[in-house]
Amino acid sequence: MLNFSRLKLFLVLVPCLWAIYSALPHLNYERVERSNDARKILEAGGSFAKDLKKDLKNWPSWLPNNVVNLGLDLRGGAHLLVEVSLEDVYEESIDAIWVEVRGKLREMRDDIGSIRRIDAGIGSLRVRIENPDTIPLVISAIKKLSEPVASLSSLNAKSFTVSSIDNVLVVELSSEMKEVLNGRTMAQSLEIIRRRVDEAGTREPSIQRQGKRRILVQVPGIGSAEELLKLIGKTAKLSFNAVQSRTTDGSKSVNFSQNLVPDATVSDLFYILDKTSVVSGNELTNAQASFDQNNRPAVSFQFNPAGGRKFGTYTKNNIGSPFAIVLDEEVISAPVIQSHIPGGSGIITGNFSVEESNRLAILLRAGALPAKITVLEQRTIGPELGSDSIKSGRFAAIVGGIFVFVFMVLSYGVFGLFANLALLLNIALIFSIMATIGATLTLPGIAGIVLTLGMAVDANVLVFERIKEELRLKKGPIQSIELGYEKALTSIIDANVTTMIAAVILFVMGSGPVRGFSITLGVGIVTSVFTAIFVTRLFISIYCSKTRPKVIAI
Repeated sequence: MLNFSRLKLFLVLVPCLWAIYSALPHLNYERVERSNDARKILEAGGSFAKDLKKDLKNWPSWLPNNVVNLGLDLRGGAHLLVEVSLEDVYEESIDAIWVEVRGKLREMRDDIGSIRRIDAGIGSLRVRIENPDTIPLVISAIKKLSEPVASLSSLNAKSFTVSSIDNVLVVELSSEMKEVLNGRTMAQSLEIIRRRVDEAGTREPSIQRQGKRRILVQVPGIGSAEELLKLIGKTAKLSFNAVQSRTTDGSKSVNFSQNLVPDATVSDLFYILDKTSVVSGNELTNAQASFDQNNRPAVSFQFNPAGGRKFGTYTKNNIGSPFAIVLDEEVISAPVIQSHIPGGSGIITGNFSVEESNRLAILLRAGALPAKITVLEQRTIGPELGSDSIKSGRFAAIVGGIFVFVFMVLSYGVFGLFANLALLLNIALIFSIMATIGATLTLPGIAGIVLTLGMAVDANVLVFERIKEELRLKKGPIQSIELGYEKALTSIIDANVTTMIAAVILFVMGSGPVRGFSITLGVGIVTSVFTAIFVTRLFISIYCSKTRPKVIAI
């Protein structure tokens, strides 16, 4: 059992050598990180100052550069808890239903007389019918417009319900439709927030849904919560609308086909726009920060083929007319169309700074949030706190490691030394694996590593105690070692499998720091079993083959 075939020797040594090689960057964490940041800026085509060149040379390119990402509690960063306004989506859905309902009612105008939309609650549409006797006929016709909705709670669910109060037609979103809209809106919001944060180049953000309408965003390394809020807080709903007129009266009434929208830069200027946009931001395929012909910051954009055709046709037919670019219900630019713009590309100008144009381009590329978000909680965790956490965790790991090392050597002599060497390889394996899979190290994760220091030698203690039992039975050294590993194997596997089950449950059911702990614990269990069963045994095998001991002092 102590004899290692060439294949087994290869399978043990390769992971150990890889761990040592891959763990090297963690001994120079800050230098490697600065070098990686400089390399990313170079690859993105950014400016390359002397400081960046110096940072790039800090770490040789031929050495590994993967390092474990530090979590919010270690690096510092921003924490935001936001709430998604699902009612906005209900209103949009009702407006879309109103277009269909209005078209159907116009077909029936000869029978029902005039129609007029009146104020209603959120998720509800009310239309006054001139001839109340035709209400049953109207209800029957409008019900046919309601589409089936896939729902687990009902097999025959429809998108909306239709009823009447006096001579008023009432159309309301069904509860099943609201559930569908809720799920879709939250999924879209999570994805778009993730895209916006990723576009900004932050490291390992944590973006999670909490409850029915809340999203928790934690981004390590970002300067402040306000900076994060500027990045994700805007809905960034972009549209291109025809301008009917301009006014300085902010209370001017407009009809249902128009919108009164304020100018983003001039406080007493308002635009009356067509409610139906010519082209929407959903048809954008790309947006980049750029400069206009006067070398002022701007944003260039590109539409998809369908959007490009609509944009080209409109500009061709409306030369000399103003054209409003609307972002989050504010006109950011209203240029006059000078000529036909084919190809579906253009440029957004305004009073932008370079940072604002870059941020707007990020928002447009990532897409618009389907609904507004409200900040419920925000805080900034300073890097000083993270630095203190790292120092405390490092101190705990060093003290715990020293106690373990001393205990093993005093208890088991040279065999304890072999267990300590395997423990060092175990730690190298943990960091190498976590860096490779892109895991994030948090403060509870450091606790998981410290716990692993104790668990890593537990398997060796079981083996060594079994060996001592066999020696007491007057068996030979080699036979005692073989029987010790054989009899301890079942106990080692049982103990670590049950702990792995707990780690998996923590990962599946937990979030944030709990997951960080479970990841390091799970990786540590795998590496501990590997080093205890194979690496320590390899050291003992080499020792026995070289010294041929007649007595083992253990």
